[in-house]
Amino acid sequence: MPALVWFKRDLRLTDHAAAHAAGQAAPDQPLRGLYIAEPGLWALPDAAAQHWAFVRESLLDLGVAMRSVGGELAVDTGEAVAVLERHWQAQPFDTMLSHEETGNDFTFQRDIAVARWCRERGVRWQEWPQFGVVRRLRDRDHWHRHWQAFMSAPTWAAPIEHGLSDDEAMRTRARLDLALPTLADLGLDGGIPPARQRGGRLAALGVLHDFLHDRCGQYRGGISSPLSAPTACSRLSPYLAHGCLGAREVVQATVARMAELDAIDSPSAKRQRAGLSAFMSRMHWHCHFIQKLESEPELEWRNLHRGYDGLREPDFNQAHFDALRQGRTGWPMVDACVAMLRHTGWVNFRMRAMLVSVASYPLWLHWRPVGEWLATQFLDYEPGIHWSQMQMQAGTTGINTTRVYNPIKQAQDHDPHGHFVRRWLPAMRRVPPEWLFEPWQMPPELQASLGLRVGRDAEADIPQPLVALDVATREAKARVHGLRAQPEVKAAKAEIVRKHGSRTFRNGKPKRVAKDAPEPSPQLSLEF
Repeated sequence: MPALVWFKRDLRLTDHAAAHAAGQAAPDQPLRGLYIAEPGLWALPDAAAQHWAFVRESLLDLGVAMRSVGGELAVDTGEAVAVLERHWQAQPFDTMLSHEETGNDFTFQRDIAVARWCRERGVRWQEWPQFGVVRRLRDRDHWHRHWQAFMSAPTWAAPIEHGLSDDEAMRTRARLDLALPTLADLGLDGGIPPARQRGGRLAALGVLHDFLHDRCGQYRGGISSPLSAPTACSRLSPYLAHGCLGAREVVQATVARMAELDAIDSPSAKRQRAGLSAFMSRMHWHCHFIQKLESEPELEWRNLHRGYDGLREPDFNQAHFDALRQGRTGWPMVDACVAMLRHTGWVNFRMRAMLVSVASYPLWLHWRPVGEWLATQFLDYEPGIHWSQMQMQAGTTGINTTRVYNPIKQAQDHDPHGHFVRRWLPAMRRVPPEWLFEPWQMPPELQASLGLRVGRDAEADIPQPLVALDVATREAKARVHGLRAQPEVKAAKAEIVRKHGSRTFRNGKPKRVAKDAPEPSPQLSLEF
């Protein structure tokens, strides 16, 4: 009997280990795939309507791809064990194939329940790594070698296509579209960013080609400013997060393109080559951060360093949190980023770090609720990267240098003429340049002449900052550093470095991590 291929966050056939294995095991049998829309998963506070809209588009592409290889993609709604039982009863299978998933705690517990169901039903469940992430990893000493071995291994061949006419592809999409649950079916409400990226394998390949052959020339020097980042960044992150592209195929395509550029002697080729080299480093760190959540699932909901428990929790200010979500903090660069997120579902990494820094330090908000909100705003939400970054920027890992981003300085550095702020905050278009990043300093008579009012109430055109930035930031840093200096907090650091810290390599071998190890490389911030 044909094996069942369970698709999760791996919505493709290319370099898909489970689909390849199913085709090899039963080449004369149609490929049988299943995607489960789990209401419990989509009811979580880190799920959003834009995520399902993207997944839905990706499933339509996957359904057509399955049909083109003579297979069929079934989509069913319900909790995983109940759906698997239903499909097993209707058409028994003795083998289920899938990728390993490093998701949130819900998917972790769901996989435990699915494994129990498989044992009870005598179903063999075989899983493969999707990224350079190692399950049951003891320490990081040899992790880099695992990553290199995974990324350099040959990609799994996709099943052989038999060809599909345009009419048949349209009919397949129409049938699958009717089978897919709607936003209302999954209890998802809220708006979808009108300018978000569209899902699916076809869109992903277009973005990949565009980046490798054109936009990569802007990568170095272009990814920090929110003005240049939308085109300078690869924009591959949502396709990697939902598995429309495999990390290995992206890495290998990048290596191949770099080799092509090596043979071209031109300034443009050199710029593109340098950009792709920097991008390759980010692909390495992509898996580095996901490995953290794989090794310690609890970091999704508790401090990685337990010595920081209770640091911010008792002082959570709901009014500050609401103002942040509404884009009414009073700091133009922060509020403009929130407005961009609402419209596009994306903002570049430096601005994400600034948002978390502002929330964690001057606003003194705990990272968990802020992280849940930002997860819904990021179309490319990847739990392993997201929660690792939330804690690192909030300073609760215990091993990273405190990183505090001043939103006024970020505006001066990355939007010196105010183009970004004015684009996303219409009221700021009337503010003279000298007051653009600190509009609350405008004299009342100037505000009146411009037809503007800066204030704390909801009717004000421009909000007043929630707190005095310098004072609040200084007090927050003092509290974090005071806790960090305590002997018991310092003593717990070495074990975290052993389990999660990066390693420095010499002659292909990792250096030993001493008990009194220094701070890991600043590269952990992805800002190198």
